[in-house]
Amino acid sequence: MTNTLSIPSHTKAWVYSQYGNIEQILKFDANLPTPHPKEDQVLIKVVAAALNPIDTKRALGYFKDTDSPLPAASLPVATITAYQGLERVDFSSGKSILVLGGAGGVGSLVIQLAKHVFGASRIAATASTSKLEFLKNLGVDLAIDYTKENFEELAEKFDVVYDAVGKIY
Repeated sequence: MTNTLSIPSHTKAWVYSQYGNIEQILKFDANLPTPHPKEDQVLIKVVAAALNPIDTKRALGYFKDTDSPLPAASLPVATITAYQGLERVDFSSGKSILVLGGAGGVGSLVIQLAKHVFGASRIAATASTSKLEFLKNLGVDLAIDYTKENFEELAEKFDVVYDAVGKIY
């Protein structure tokens, strides 16, 4: 049985032609020519799609066409891991959080999601001495050098402790 599909001459897509704030640069084009795949490519009919955090980062210019796709490929998994962890503990606006391993892939995303998506009231995170500035740039309120300070002895208590290291303490 042969299955022949009719390929339309035009398609619809959200597009941008410059880097910047996605709300300002993203435009809907309902009349784009359908791409013609090369010999080693396929054409996929997309019924529905959504923008993901990686799409926003690409639009902001974090990943350019000349960059290797390998670093960007891992972001969706780390982002989903961070997000689902916060959802699992019912993290919400006004809660405080201590992120163990805040400078790592998942930990750094937990910090950003807790701050910008969930509305954390206070964020603390642990990292080594050389990564404390990175934590501050992410927006943590308290950067803890785990090589010099034991987070378990902090006077301050947090609503949630997110272990992005996976170590037994």
